[in-house]
Amino acid sequence: MSAPLIEARAVTKVLGGIVPVTLVQDIDLAIMPHEFIAITGPSGSGKSSLLYLLGLLDIPTSGEVLIDGTSTSRMTEDARAEVRLTRLGFVFQFHFLLPEFSITENVGLPMRALGRLPPRAIVARAEELLDSFGLGDHRHKTPDQLSGGQRQRVAVARALANDPPVILADEPTGSLDSVSTAQVFGILRDLVALRGKTVVAVTHDLNLASQMHRRIHVVDGRLANDETIAAPA
Repeated sequence: MSAPLIEARAVTKVLGGIVPVTLVQDIDLAIMPHEFIAITGPSGSGKSSLLYLLGLLDIPTSGEVLIDGTSTSRMTEDARAEVRLTRLGFVFQFHFLLPEFSITENVGLPMRALGRLPPRAIVARAEELLDSFGLGDHRHKTPDQLSGGQRQRVAVARALANDPPVILADEPTGSLDSVSTAQVFGILRDLVALRGKTVVAVTHDLNLASQMHRRIHVVDGRLANDETIAAPA
């Protein structure tokens, strides 16, 4: 049996203050290879907070997150950053592409941050990814010259730049129209089916969630339900 790619053990996140706020409470779960997972729940239930903890964008108050079986709780920030760059890719509701750079340069940014490829290879890899998402003809454009759906496809290409096994997406279709939603969802589904990735996506769209392998439902920061919808192929 495969080992988990990401594992949460009794993960809790509390924001301090005069009145502490618990965002995530005592969550245990394992993310396995080749899964297509939806995280659902009411607004303010802790869905995005959980995703950020799984993606090492935030640190739990208690409990621990393991990546490839290794605890991250005592890692330095530099070590956590390297794990994020090599093992995890991120897609957000608002693409966060840098407006002053071409989309090719935007896709190349994670590769430049990792520093393992020469500049020419970075450009070639970025162009290959853009071509695979039907954006090759736009490679010299800046993000403001693209539609919302095209920008989100660039964001997915950027998440794949360092070929991580896991893609974490926070409401990736939340700001898109129905046509672009279907396109981006299809890309995420194909990442699992055709590229062997694991995709974990926060979504409020229950129709999309019903088409994924597994649904993790969060209520008031707690894991309310974890159901298998369809086994990964």
